[in-house]
Amino acid sequence: MDNLSALWEEHVKYEFETRDTEATLRTMIENAYVNHVPVLTGGVGHDQLRAFYAERFIPQMPPDTKMTPVSRTIGSDRVVDEMVFEFTHTIKMDWMLPGVAPTNRHVKVALVVIIHFRDGKLAHEHIYWDQASVLVQLGLIDAATLPVAGAESAEKVLNPSLPSNQLMERALNET
Repeated sequence: MDNLSALWEEHVKYEFETRDTEATLRTMIENAYVNHVPVLTGGVGHDQLRAFYAERFIPQMPPDTKMTPVSRTIGSDRVVDEMVFEFTHTIKMDWMLPGVAPTNRHVKVALVVIIHFRDGKLAHEHIYWDQASVLVQLGLIDAATLPVAGAESAEKVLNPSLPSNQLMERALNET
């Protein structure tokens, strides 16, 4: 189990620290796939993933990107990482915000990655986040008129003592 965690840490190091596409791919089986669930970006197999990592993911990561770990669960063939992902939208980010020009706004969003391993390497990644929360923070949707939250949802993950039920209370006050 510890080696699954170590392999995942190595993979993340190649993506975010050394920013090395080929080293990232060496941590993955040949037909691995990555799926950013909210926007269906990623790829299947080394050829698609090479293009994705080299053209869309690694070079389109804002320089102030920060990941704050919240929890990690390790099973016999999976790791589930919960974190808060934070950045300022200063560059194009096709992998997360396809077609959205940089807004220069700060984003803080809870994110979950489920990593499956096979034959001692990563077989797939399913990455989940609340795209509505991201779009609220970028000023692209109006949280005042929709039942969505912005950065406060990530803040609540980091600090469970923050208030709950505010959207329900707002809805009750509007009726």
